[in-house]
Amino acid sequence: MVGVNAATWGIAGLATFGVIARPWNLPEFIWAVAGAVLLVLLNLLPWPDALAAAAKGTDVYFFLIGMMLLAEVARKEGLFDWSAAQAVRSSNGSVKRLFLIVYVVGTIVTVFLSNDATAVVLTPAVYAATRAAKIEPLPYLFICAFIANAASFVLPISNPANLVVFGTQMPPLSEWLHYFALPSAVAIATTYIALRLTQRRGLNAAVAAVDKMPPFTLGAKLAAAGIAMTAVVLLGASALGRDLGLPTFVAGAAVTVIVLLIGRQSPMPILKGVSWSVLPLVAGLFILVEGLNRTGVLPSLAGVLKDAAMASPQTTSWIAGIVVAFASNLVNNLPAGLIAATVSQAAQVPAHVTGAILIGVDLGPNLSVTGSLATILWLIALRREGEHVGAWQFLKLGLVVMPPALLLALLALSAVSS
Repeated sequence: MVGVNAATWGIAGLATFGVIARPWNLPEFIWAVAGAVLLVLLNLLPWPDALAAAAKGTDVYFFLIGMMLLAEVARKEGLFDWSAAQAVRSSNGSVKRLFLIVYVVGTIVTVFLSNDATAVVLTPAVYAATRAAKIEPLPYLFICAFIANAASFVLPISNPANLVVFGTQMPPLSEWLHYFALPSAVAIATTYIALRLTQRRGLNAAVAAVDKMPPFTLGAKLAAAGIAMTAVVLLGASALGRDLGLPTFVAGAAVTVIVLLIGRQSPMPILKGVSWSVLPLVAGLFILVEGLNRTGVLPSLAGVLKDAAMASPQTTSWIAGIVVAFASNLVNNLPAGLIAATVSQAAQVPAHVTGAILIGVDLGPNLSVTGSLATILWLIALRREGEHVGAWQFLKLGLVVMPPALLLALLALSAVSS
């Protein structure tokens, strides 16, 4: 039994390393899927259990497909170019004002459309804005990555990982805001200050004037309306305690079909532009976590967590939040969130301990380029634009930005929980 457990953890560890390091520049999903397949082939996880584990991510798959369809339609119809020109014009030639505009827009998109939408939808728009303004894009692109995680626990819909952490025990919206409104505000403000200070050298150039506004086409208007409609649908679904994936998928598919029919266009360019590889990546991670769960280690951790929470709930919440935050950067926050959710739900910990775990899962990934699914999607979006951000470059910035935001957010959570 010890050998079986060691093999399972070894495969999971190697697969996670592959996702993070991308040896030989192979895509992230190759490593997650390879690890999942190995677990099944070596009889470490029966294939029916593997399929059941992958099926647990159905809501996340629907959510991602809907968002990626919306983003690709918006990109194809020129909504990003038009929005970028509007942002540049509103900056009145000031790079500092443009920086603030991008940050505010990124916060709004994350809160009402999810952090994955910020990575998928906003990143191309921001790149287009910097191209139109003829300024260095990286300071503004970093905003997309960091705010996608920093603002991702304002609402339940702000991050698919929130669905994973709470599962069927999702609190009502009023209770959610009671616990997370202040910590979220603190995380957003702290992250802005840190980014503004670290990127100040890149904020000295002048913003070029927009000579000619790109056309706001009918397709772009429909895409914008579709994104707004999706936000309303998600808020309604969240308030009613419904799953968020299917409504997002339906909204994204409906907007895509309408735009294609009105424009008499082929669906192939949009379908080719969607990053489908994200789906097997998520499925592979779900299967790997199920394999780890079968080793018996997670139930043992649940017992330890339960005893600690009973003895000192406040201290346990701090430790749990910090440990999960840093673990999310080592193994990606989706598997970390799945593991933490399995352990915390089995331990039946108090609400503020679960809240600290959620903050760790959502905010912690601002340390590494593969810490969250949103950051991976952000990297994919950057590659499409010909930009590259290395792991060390991101880590150096993350070490300045993430720890203060995490500690202050946990402090705010402790204040509202006491």
